[in-house]
Amino acid sequence: MHILALTLDLDDTLWPVLPALECADRELDAYLRTHHPQVATRWPIAAMRQLRAQVAAERLDLAHDFTTQRHLTMRRAFAACGLDDAPIEALWEVYYAARNRVELYADALPALERITARWPVASLTNGNADLQRIGIHAHFHCQVCARDTGVGKPDARIFHAAAQQLGVPPEKILHVGDDPLLDVCGARDAGLRTAWINRARTPWPAGLGAPPDLDLPELAALADWLERSQPGDPL
Repeated sequence: MHILALTLDLDDTLWPVLPALECADRELDAYLRTHHPQVATRWPIAAMRQLRAQVAAERLDLAHDFTTQRHLTMRRAFAACGLDDAPIEALWEVYYAARNRVELYADALPALERITARWPVASLTNGNADLQRIGIHAHFHCQVCARDTGVGKPDARIFHAAAQQLGVPPEKILHVGDDPLLDVCGARDAGLRTAWINRARTPWPAGLGAPPDLDLPELAALADWLERSQPGDPL
């Protein structure tokens, strides 16, 4: 296959996301205990997570927009305590700052630097990571997220939106991600080539159709494959 550009998932592809999400929950809880103890007592971390799940289940129209889901969760938590004016901006800043204090996998940044030196790369995510806060935005040609696009992976439209921004036909784009359904199946069905970053080295799940074009243990292996197999220099 001849690759002219890449789309790259973020959470659990460049960094493990769960530690950052758990840290964000703890820091928001600590902020509430200091500034809004009534809310913190009524909504400890586990209860706040359940409330967010309830919001997500009720608002399927916001399945692509985790930010608004969390804003609504905070408003409901305050309203349940008889408080109509939730300080959303302050609460969100506490949460969002912690959510973006991620620790990249050891191979991720060196591999990203190697890849982006030769190929244009678009970030493609359902989440709300902020590449500028994380400090790696300069490596990306463009950033495509579900919230801005109006749909999330595995919907073909978000992959086609990335292809349009890259100015490259889908069949010449390699999508790279960790999730078999959202990343591999979504990209495959949208006409892109696929690379599964399979750090756990698990078998391809039964029932998901054709396996990815590439099944790789880390991003460094992707950089090796690109440099070894792709002719010329696209940039």
